[in-house]
Amino acid sequence: MPRGPVPERLTWAVENLDLTPGDRVLEIGCGRGVAAALICERLTSGTVTAIDRSATAVEAARRRNEEYVAAGRAVFHTASLEESAFPDASFDRILAVNVNLFWVRAPDRELAALRRWLAPGGALCLCWEPPDTRRAEEIAGKVAAAVAAQGFVTEVRVGVTGTGNRLVCVRARD
Repeated sequence: MPRGPVPERLTWAVENLDLTPGDRVLEIGCGRGVAAALICERLTSGTVTAIDRSATAVEAARRRNEEYVAAGRAVFHTASLEESAFPDASFDRILAVNVNLFWVRAPDRELAALRRWLAPGGALCLCWEPPDTRRAEEIAGKVAAAVAAQGFVTEVRVGVTGTGNRLVCVRARD
């Protein structure tokens, strides 16, 4: 369960996943496990696999989600996306929030891996809370183009937090 206030960007990002109760979810860059907890709350038979490069963050995520870990519904790994390997079609939903590698460089290798790991009919959601409208448009344009180049059909979703911060989600399907 999330403790303390949950950042609006995480609630919004999880809503964009359009989860079903049995989904198998991969979260990239899970941090302290707040979004993973939000996802687990929406699942009944599904699971969350979460990765982050920070061992400290992963340990905090495990503690935050200890009931889901104990129930076998959440697994946390210290790993970068670049070094991760999962079987093809392992996940119904893949989420990344504020993971900048998708727009600061050409993410072809990473997106190709995500495409392999995503099950038919699955969805990929890459979300950010950029500092301003100009950056939101820049991120949406770069990421949507990179994702489309991997053969996905993309949709850009935008939102605004209660304090007026921009939110952007590039949602992709086969």
